[in-house]
Amino acid sequence: MDNHIAGGESLICGAFDARTHLAKLLDRVQRGEIITITRRGIAVAKLTPIPSPTAQDKSELLGRFAAFRKNHPLHDLPTSELVDEGRRV
Repeated sequence: MDNHIAGGESLICGAFDARTHLAKLLDRVQRGEIITITRRGIAVAKLTPIPSPTAQDKSELLGRFAAFRKNHPLHDLPTSELVDEGRRV
């Protein structure tokens, strides 16, 4: 499983080893490593860390949510009716 590419922080791992050692691979990805998964020597997938959301990302998301609520008013429907409707769907 420890097959580093020279000069980088990337790791190449076969599909069988990836399945066997997934928890360890996820720990490494969480620490910032990028892992390429191969099948029969051919790269088929890449595990990469997900960047933490920034304050700007959060602010943008809240803005999009507010715009959605403005464009989709609830027309003073009681919460209980909304919950019941959601259960029927």
